[in-house]
Parts: sequence; C-alpha cells; structure tokens
Amino acid sequence: MTEAALLNLPPPPAATRVGTTAGERFLVLDSWRGICALLVALFHFPTTSMISQSAFVGGSYLFVDFFFVLSGFVIASSYGGRLSEPDGLARFALVRFGRIYPLHLLMLAAFVAFEAARLVLPALHGGSGAAPFTGGFGLKSLIANLLLLQGVGVEDQLSWNAPSWSISAEFFTYLLFAGVVFATARRAWIWFVAAAVTAPFFLLAFSTRHMDVSFDFGFIRCLYGFSLGALLAWFQHDSIAEARQALAGGAGRAVWTLAELVMIAVIGVFVSAAGTNDAGIAAPLVFALALYLFAHEGGLISAALRSRPMLLLGSLSYSIYMVHIFVQARMINAGGLIERKLGLGVVGDMTLRGDQVTGFGVASPWIAFAALMAMLIAVIVASWVSWRFVEMPALAWFRRLSKRI
Repeated sequence: MTEAALLNLPPPPAATRVGTTAGERFLVLDSWRGICALLVALFHFPTTSMISQSAFVGGSYLFVDFFFVLSGFVIASSYGGRLSEPDGLARFALVRFGRIYPLHLLMLAAFVAFEAARLVLPALHGGSGAAPFTGGFGLKSLIANLLLLQGVGVEDQLSWNAPSWSISAEFFTYLLFAGVVFATARRAWIWFVAAAVTAPFFLLAFSTRHMDVSFDFGFIRCLYGFSLGALLAWFQHDSIAEARQALAGGAGRAVWTLAELVMIAVIGVFVSAAGTNDAGIAAPLVFALALYLFAHEGGLISAALRSRPMLLLGSLSYSIYMVHIFVQARMINAGGLIERKLGLGVVGDMTLRGDQVTGFGVASPWIAFAALMAMLIAVIVASWVSWRFVEMPALAWFRRLSKRI
C-alpha cells in the first residue's frame, strides 16, 4: 500500500501536475498577492500617521510569508508533475530565474546609479548619512546580490534593495523543490512535511527577532511557508477545484462570504498581535488557511477581488515589492532637500516602532498622510512601468528560451 493510500490521499499524477487541473488559475489569490505587496510597502514607509504607527502595519512584514505560502502552492500545482526529466529541471530553473532576476538586476542598477550620483552631488549625501558605497551598499554586498545570495546567510545585514532578500531565499527554495521532486517523485511530500515541521522550531531556537528574519535565516523562513503551500497543492488542489465548480452557481454564497470576512478579521488581529513576539511563527499556518479558503472563491469578497483593478494590482505585485524601497528612499531624499531649504517640517527625525528613523510628517499628521498616499500612487505607477516594460518582456523571452531546451 502506498503512502498516499495510507493517508487516504490521491497520489500525484505521473505525467501532469501534482494533484492539479491543467490551466487552473486562482485569480483571487493573485489579487491577495497585490494587497500583501502594498502592505509590505506601508510597513517600510516611515511617517507619523496613525496608519504607519498602527500595530497592524507594524506587523505587516509578516505578509512576506503569504508570498512564500502562495509560491509553494503555485509552483507545486504547476510543476510538481513536470520535473521527472533533466530537461524539465533545466526549463524550470530557467523560467524561474527569468521571472525574478531581470527586475532584480534593474533595481540593483538603479541603486548603484544613485550611489554613484552621491559621489558627485554633495546635496544627496545628507548631513550625517553614510558615505557612498559603504555598509549595506558596499562592493561585497553588491556581488552577493548579483549572485542572489543576499537571503541565504552570506550577508550580515540587509543590503542594496533590502526586500530582495526574499527572492534570493525563494530562488534557492525553487531549486531545492525541483531537486527533491526529481529525486524522490511521489515521496517528495515527505520531505516537505519534514521541512514544514522543523523550520519553525529552528527559527524559534536560533532567531532573536522572532519571525522577522531576512538576510540570516531567510531561506529557512521561506522553506517553511513554501512547504506548507506545496503540501496544500499536493493534497487539496483537486478538492478545491471541484468545490469551485460547485460554487460557480452561487450555492452557499452567504456562508462563504461570512467565512471570508471572519478570515480577514483573523488575519487583522493576528498580524496586529503577533508582529512583535514569537506568535508570529504561526504566520505561514494562518496564511495557508487563508489561501485554502480564498482559493475556493466562494464569497462576495472573492468576487470583489476578481475585479479588474484588483487583478491588475495582483499582476503588479512583484514589481510593487521590488521597486517600493527605491521609490520611498528617493521621496525621503527629496523631502530632506525641501526641509533643508524651507524648514516646513515635511521630513525629520521620528520614532517608529521603537527605532529612530527619518520620515515624513514631523510637523503634522496631515503631511504624513499625504506623503503616504503619494508614496502608494508613486509605487503603483513605477510598478506598472517596470511590469510593462521589464518584467513581462523579460519573462516572455526566458520562456521562449526554455522551449529550446
């Protein structure tokens, strides 16, 4: 009797996907990805507004774990049954590299260009700012970032485009996933169960910052969430697909809407309460439950998330995640120049979550709120440009290249 039979679970199809329906898309989950990307951007933007100072935004770094869970679900659904041959491995690695690296390289180039500008324009240096190309913007860190090593324990601090630590961790998780599936086939799920069980204990034992790990244990954090998502795809994808077909006629819409509202409330309370303590270790579990619920697309919240603006936001999610720190940093630079000239209290020193930072709105919370809204608009516009002219063309090119293998 097979392991799947012992657990009353369907074995992965040998020639198609691991427990999936070909071409299956989860549009609501794409929209959730966009929402989470904006919440991470809010977390990183320092202002005196009540939004920035709220416990919910203070814990919104946890939404990175939603990305990891969703990646595991999508990758296992799409590729779990297509990695049995070396050619399939090569195509998978090439497409995943093409998905993340071109935009990563563009943003690295943007940061390098700004550091170079600081060398020749003293006004950009700031009164007490670090010298150009030092600290997290040094040559050693640049090499690590070019090699996608900034999230696997090589660095001792966040560097260059700081959020990119997660794509470093995710890329090597992709490779590990492919290697495990290739080597163990139907037994692959055992390895992901082991990862999902041991990773949180590892983080609790060795992290002093609860779940807020990045350059140091980012790979372990990613593997934890990714494994849960992959297991969900392995064992629940078909049941979700069948339920979605049954729900297409609107059956049980009110019940599913209530469940979705409760789930949103649970996420809000959890993120607000768990962002500063060890309870954050449960974030991938909470997001896996949310993913399972919203994958059914059964309620009115899901219907709203399938609207064109929300789907566009989902399409922009990777660009939002990758460009937002650069946009925010340049806004603070511009605000600092205005402050030195006019002294309007636009930008100044402030306390955010116990840390001393430079941010917006030291003279007025209305300035802080206006800056926050301007940041979101600027990030979305910049993200659309990078998505339209860099992210999608590059991915299309790498997909064409992969078909030649």
